[in-house]
Amino acid sequence: MSDNLPALEFPAAIVDLQYSLENFRKALGGKGPVRIVAMGSSSTAGLGNVVAYPARLELYLRKHYKDDDLHRDIRIDVFNRGKGGEEAPQEVARFNEDIFADTPSLVLWQVGTNAVFRKNEFNFDEVVAKIAEGLALLRDHPTMDVILIDPQYVTAMLDDNAELSEKMVSAIRTAAQGAKVNLFQRWALMRHWHVYNNASFEQLLAPDDELKLHQSDWSTMQVARALRSAILTATGVTQRCPCLITT
Repeated sequence: MSDNLPALEFPAAIVDLQYSLENFRKALGGKGPVRIVAMGSSSTAGLGNVVAYPARLELYLRKHYKDDDLHRDIRIDVFNRGKGGEEAPQEVARFNEDIFADTPSLVLWQVGTNAVFRKNEFNFDEVVAKIAEGLALLRDHPTMDVILIDPQYVTAMLDDNAELSEKMVSAIRTAAQGAKVNLFQRWALMRHWHVYNNASFEQLLAPDDELKLHQSDWSTMQVARALRSAILTATGVTQRCPCLITT
């Protein structure tokens, strides 16, 4: 990857969440660890030398609340429940064991990538229906906030898959709106970086990924920072991360 990394914008219109994170905020004021579960496929699980976003997010949130006198004794745990190659049908089947058993105050669900990238293995309509079903199950647990995360904007999701990718991104947005849960727009954010901040696909992609599907360590770090900003803002923290981040 080139060392000439661009400065990236985090536009509020893309990054900010629609709904406040009331359950997460209440957990911060309680006793015991504050639990977040990250459900998803390989871009949640992590790949190779890339530090997966759940581990980065845990680090960033712990540092923020350690530096905050009001929450200095709060411990935040982000449980990584990603499994490579899975899609909504397999993930929803794991909800009881991998989400509900841990009673988190916040659930992050990254979904939709494999229905496009492995389109011969998954039925698009069945995946979309299962996303809606999964959101309904999550909404049945009123002590949890939910953030849905859409696919990554990378080479493998474009080219011959561009039309299907846009269709999936739209379907996920519709599902989030219907369930009245938050959507973290990873697709739109990474597209903004590529189109407006001149971040090349070489910089966005893991250099050793021949599939051209998985994000680089650098772009994964930037997504984790953007997600941190979204969570803090939706929790009522007024301080936003810098608009331009270069490291």
